[in-house]
Amino acid sequence: MKAIALTRYLPIENPESLLDVQLDKPAPQGRDLLVEIKAIGVNPVDVKVRAPKDTIEKAPRVLGWDAAGVVQAVGPEVSRFKVGDRVFYAGDITRPGSNSEFQLVDERIVGNMPQSLSFEQAAALPLTTITAWEALFERLRISPTFAPTPPATTASAKSILIIGGAGGVGSIAIQLAVKVAGLTVIATASRPESEKWVRELGAQHVINHFGDLPAQLKQQGFDNVDYVLILNDTDRHFPAAAAAVAPQGMICTIVENSGPLDVSLLKAKSAGFIWEFMFTRSMFQTADMQQQGNLLDQVARLIDKQVVVTTVNQVLSPINADNLRQAHATLEGGRAIGKIVLKDF
Repeated sequence: MKAIALTRYLPIENPESLLDVQLDKPAPQGRDLLVEIKAIGVNPVDVKVRAPKDTIEKAPRVLGWDAAGVVQAVGPEVSRFKVGDRVFYAGDITRPGSNSEFQLVDERIVGNMPQSLSFEQAAALPLTTITAWEALFERLRISPTFAPTPPATTASAKSILIIGGAGGVGSIAIQLAVKVAGLTVIATASRPESEKWVRELGAQHVINHFGDLPAQLKQQGFDNVDYVLILNDTDRHFPAAAAAVAPQGMICTIVENSGPLDVSLLKAKSAGFIWEFMFTRSMFQTADMQQQGNLLDQVARLIDKQVVVTTVNQVLSPINADNLRQAHATLEGGRAIGKIVLKDF
């Protein structure tokens, strides 16, 4: 099968940083599905894993953690899917990724693809959807009350500050927070095009993450916010998040920190801090792995009801090393809006 892989971890400008290769097609065992990949999404985690380092892989390593495709074969213990089903999923960071014509994935972390979407539209969603859903409804423990219309005033709902609103996770988190949880959403964006994007997705207020966040919140009429979701540069934004969060509020981040965080800033407020990492369930084979498949099915229904929309903003074709290097370079530049997707081998 065709695949895009690496053996050395090189700068993305190097043509050997990602290579077109031929690999053996795998066979499903246990609860695995063998999926024929039709489209893939590209995420910051791809860039982080591929970042330059001295390691040399003995065999080509396939990255990629977003896919939509068709089930071609199933393992003997599979019960949720059959050959021919259209599926979407983020996969498991401890296994070969989705940048290949065929991939094995545990059925428990797979969802039925939204019926109303193309493969490339669906491939934009899984990793960011799982991350946003788990962050909001499991880590921050917000109730998914399903409020299909935005709150009329800031006093009518609890509030959330989403730092990094125009990226892949932010683009889903805004929609879920407004349309599923009924929250008042303040999103950060630094450019006119990214501000337009987050407002179209439902953010009622927009502030600039390069400015003084607490001061900007006050200008928008917020002394503090009930929740903060950090999707960019935890080291930089944590002090502002601690200042902005309400007493007994909660902060969640998905971005690793490079230095110590002063969590004592939260003590007087009895506020909480928690991480979200969407690969936890598959990495540790947790007893509730099936929750990821369930939530993907639930979001697929919301998409088919036009409550939530896909966040694809750029589609490249075909799926090959040249186009994937281009997508990685765009993400490394830090100016991507929504999701970048590749389709068709």
